[in-house]
Amino acid sequence: MNEEAEELAGGNASESVLRVGGTVRKPWLKSSATVQEYLKALQKAGLDVPEPLGRDHAGRQVTEYVEGVPALDQLPLGQHDLLRVGRLIRQIHDASEGFELPDTTGWNVLLPAENPDLMCHNDLAPWNFIMGKRWVFIDWDAAAPSTRLWDLSYAAQSFGMLFDGQPVPDAAARLRAVVDGYGADEVLREALPEALGQRTAAMHELLKSSHETGFQPWADMYVNGHGQHWRAATDYVLGNRDAWQQALT
Repeated sequence: MNEEAEELAGGNASESVLRVGGTVRKPWLKSSATVQEYLKALQKAGLDVPEPLGRDHAGRQVTEYVEGVPALDQLPLGQHDLLRVGRLIRQIHDASEGFELPDTTGWNVLLPAENPDLMCHNDLAPWNFIMGKRWVFIDWDAAAPSTRLWDLSYAAQSFGMLFDGQPVPDAAARLRAVVDGYGADEVLREALPEALGQRTAAMHELLKSSHETGFQPWADMYVNGHGQHWRAATDYVLGNRDAWQQALT
């Protein structure tokens, strides 16, 4: 019996995202086989991630559809929820230690970290986090070798809402909650304030350079509000580094 396909809205970087029954269908990428093996490894380690379901008759990658509400619609998250998010990120990173780093030749690794040593999601943000009976990170297409610091800095900045217009004390408290939940050690805490600025600036630079070269979909995103948002976010994060350092150390 053929099930009706429903186009899913909300994504920016993937084309033709469809829901078919209890599954999500996306184009198969050069990284997709490895990403599905990565999800299986995380499941084996006891983590709740979308079930990887291989490839369908149309050649698309298939994963489980996870019911719930995006965290993006629940912001700002409270301290208890942010602690829980931080713990989940730590569990993902710890479980990833046993996954062998793949050869990424031909992959589109958009924001590579220096000296990558850990397979990471690379987009742990409220727009990729489902809250319901299960709390699950979705959209693992960008998974690739990175580092704990680079992955956590993006997650802490986005869940902490370190964005222009946010009261700095409130953002700093949210930032600390994520990092406390993660259980970051002193070395990681000391490195985070600088990494927060670098990672936010890298996101803006990706959008800006993509606009200049016509690299889609980032080129259109740059002129559709994302460029302005990340430029302001970069100024905000860099301009309040002392506050982030005080909150974390």
